[in-house]
Amino acid sequence: MSEMVFLKAGPFRFEARLETEAAPETCSAILKLLPYRERIIHVRWSGEGLWIPLGTTDFGIGYENHTSFPAPGQMLLYPGGISETEMLLAYGAVHFKSKMGQLAGNHFLTVTSPLEDLAKLGRMVLWEGAQALEIGLT
Repeated sequence: MSEMVFLKAGPFRFEARLETEAAPETCSAILKLLPYRERIIHVRWSGEGLWIPLGTTDFGIGYENHTSFPAPGQMLLYPGGISETEMLLAYGAVHFKSKMGQLAGNHFLTVTSPLEDLAKLGRMVLWEGAQALEIGLT
């Protein structure tokens, strides 16, 4: 069973699916945060992705459904370890990494529509800076 959520970022609104079967612990931790509001910035090392640094936040979870190469629309939670805890939303080609090297994050959310706006959001964040982000239940 999957749970539908929305993401609002800058002027864009996206529908998304929580990957509850593949990443149940991560999704459970995220659901406790909803509605989640933060600012999203462009990644530093990973390519075409957007990033939420979370510092030393400990969600009390390990790896599940993890990847270093998310597809556009996939959102990851890196639970911490060799780098800080963080979230990443791919809008294009991504090889998830930090200054410490390659990372793998838990794929917990997939944007389902409108996918064509992800690249527009990515370019906006790259050229105009941080944008407000909200994740909530639909």
